[in-house]
Amino acid sequence: MAQEHRPKLIAGAGIAGFMLGLSLHEQGIAFRIFEAVADPRPLGVGINLQPMATRELFELGLEGVLEQVGPSTGEVAYSNRFGQEIWCEKRGLAASYRWPQYSLHRGRLQMALLEALRARAGGDCVVTGQRVTGWRAAPGGGVEIALEGRGGAPAGTAKGALLIGADGINSAIRARLYPEEGPAHWGGTMMWRGITRGARFRGGRSMVMIGEKNIKFVAYPIEDIPEGSLINWISGLAMPPGYDWLAQDWNRPGRRADFAPRLADWRFDWIDVPAIIEAAEGIWEFPMVDRDPLPRWSFGPVTLIGDATHAMYPIGSNGASQGIVDARILARILRDRGVSADALAVYDAERREAVNRVVLANRGDGPDKVLDIVAARAPRGFDDIEVVMPLAERRALAEGYKALAGMGIDEVNGRPSILGAEAKRQKKRGEKRG
Repeated sequence: MAQEHRPKLIAGAGIAGFMLGLSLHEQGIAFRIFEAVADPRPLGVGINLQPMATRELFELGLEGVLEQVGPSTGEVAYSNRFGQEIWCEKRGLAASYRWPQYSLHRGRLQMALLEALRARAGGDCVVTGQRVTGWRAAPGGGVEIALEGRGGAPAGTAKGALLIGADGINSAIRARLYPEEGPAHWGGTMMWRGITRGARFRGGRSMVMIGEKNIKFVAYPIEDIPEGSLINWISGLAMPPGYDWLAQDWNRPGRRADFAPRLADWRFDWIDVPAIIEAAEGIWEFPMVDRDPLPRWSFGPVTLIGDATHAMYPIGSNGASQGIVDARILARILRDRGVSADALAVYDAERREAVNRVVLANRGDGPDKVLDIVAARAPRGFDDIEVVMPLAERRALAEGYKALAGMGIDEVNGRPSILGAEAKRQKKRGEKRG
């Protein structure tokens, strides 16, 4: 069987894996996705999709899905621990992007992408309950993957032209490529996340960051409800040296007593942090971790995308968005260069350094650094933010991060479509009108 016609094997049914599947199907490239979970469910909490990512979903014809899954974001606002506003900027359509920014539930988006993929490519395009554990060169070219089922039982093999590891921060594919790497990198912060039914704040379309690196509270709505908003929130606290973060279950139920007392006086006229925490439907605790940037992603017929290659701190709202862009660029290169190890090397060269810079910027607190700077200069608050950190300095920090992450307004609005899909859709709309 020719390499072009062998399926491209994708390990992992997350957002990046599904986006790659949808993009390959759009280009007429065969694929199969293998997922360890037997019965995928809408797990997880909130994420943000930047306009550069929603553009790609729109070009796949999925704008209606996004509108059903979560609200668009109108602004991002930063405040100190006294509730004083430091910096606020419009986002999405309100900021003159041609595409919205969305705040939504990760699991609901994941299930919506799965449904769309099965509807377009058929129900057998995603194989559940089977984990990719390894691979070898296949006779006649390509790869042969080893599969594991329930309880670690061998589940046979599958052959394909290429293997793409989209299996997340604890990627088995990455672990085999870099066997000496070890656990994820922890920067000293523990996070508690929850979802609360509460009153709208700042108009109900705002993402807010309050505090500083050592003690921070982030909140944004992921659904409109009769009570106001379904609020996704994160509280982060710096822990002392020697804290045993590896002993934590990353989905372990969290305890309010471990962090809420530190935020007990964070009641402001525009948001009541203690009330949001107290009313949470559930709280989870896990460490804020990322992975060190890699010197190489592609090894012959094997490569990585999404969190498997560039897991980053949840700062700047970039993780899922970068994985979506990975998927679209990889699909374009496979279409244009052919299904080959050479194409994977081109993808590596085009994406790796750009995304590695984002990982390191987030490790340095990314755009949230505005909070740290103001806290250091005005630890007891301020009367005039312009005296503490002039507008030009605040704007330069925000715009610098957007440029580094590829999410500047002019860049997103002005760049050509990654896969040329936008021009095709506009032509079809014109034909229908004609």
